[in-house]
Amino acid sequence: MHILHIETGRHLYGGALQVFYLLDGLKARGVRNTLVCPKGSEIGAQSARTTAAVHEVTFAGDMDLTFLFRLRSIILSEQPDIIHIHSRRGADFWGGLAARLTKTPSLITRRVDNPEPPWLVRLKYPMYNRVVTISDGIRKVLLSEGLDQDKVTLIHSAVDLIKYGNSGERDWLNNEFGFDSDNNLIGTVAQFIPRKGHRYIIEAAPKIHERFPGTRFLFFGQGPLKDELRNICREKGLEDIILFPGFRTDLERILPCLDLLLHPATMEGLGIALLQAASSEIPIIGARAGGIPEIVHDGINGYLIDPGDTAAIVSTVLTLLEDPEKRRLFGRAGRRIVESSFSIDAMVDGYMRIYNEIQ
Repeated sequence: MHILHIETGRHLYGGALQVFYLLDGLKARGVRNTLVCPKGSEIGAQSARTTAAVHEVTFAGDMDLTFLFRLRSIILSEQPDIIHIHSRRGADFWGGLAARLTKTPSLITRRVDNPEPPWLVRLKYPMYNRVVTISDGIRKVLLSEGLDQDKVTLIHSAVDLIKYGNSGERDWLNNEFGFDSDNNLIGTVAQFIPRKGHRYIIEAAPKIHERFPGTRFLFFGQGPLKDELRNICREKGLEDIILFPGFRTDLERILPCLDLLLHPATMEGLGIALLQAASSEIPIIGARAGGIPEIVHDGINGYLIDPGDTAAIVSTVLTLLEDPEKRRLFGRAGRRIVESSFSIDAMVDGYMRIYNEIQ
């Protein structure tokens, strides 16, 4: 079986990381992979051992009609059995159209839960043999937009249970960031964009810090709102309490050292950072949005709060900071949830079933 994958993400995290896991698992099952990706992307550089061919192309976004002709040329040259589109930003439309023009079976993986205009839904999704969602929350959005439930399949994203299964090296973390052993550490791993909810944490931080003065909030990531959020923290006198360590490639060492992960996003397809934290046995406080409740089971491995409820952030954080034993029990429960539902093997097997059905 030969699968041509289209992934337009430039950095090896989020959806692109899931594609990387899938390529590796498919190769181990004897599948031939071909990858189409942007020039200079990390997944292109890292996927040589899992793919028979990597086609790096220029891509200018949703309105780049020339992308369609480049895809068609690659498809005709490679002659894949199936085309698998993993990205939006135009690839979801042009990729489907290229598959239709070359009469190649195709599927698309949808990773976000934001609604689309009805006209776009009617235009785009009929081009595909199957639509895969990474969470039930996204699946419900698509069904509400009129997609046939027989065409939509749920396959959860996955986490590397070996990589994110280490014990915490708190002494290392203290030296890395200048913390003391009595600091309570609350992490947030998310892009700096409005729907991730960083502002709610900033609003809640003073009351949490008042009760636990050693608390430090770590905002990991990058994005267009980073400078604006840092300025808000300075204006509120929180620059020593809320820290911005940036984008880190060593989260597998950092997450096990945290006391909890806070993720008050108002929209979220699933949340890979939540899987990584749960795999690292870290309790999670997340909003009831998108696929978050599929990872955070309220009262089992963390707490769910209503989106935008700052008071609930304060109360749930204080509850966990006051009870180390509950944090430990929640952390172990989170690991069990990930092991049972979010393994890489389960994800790869799910896609193999679909490939065999539509080939």
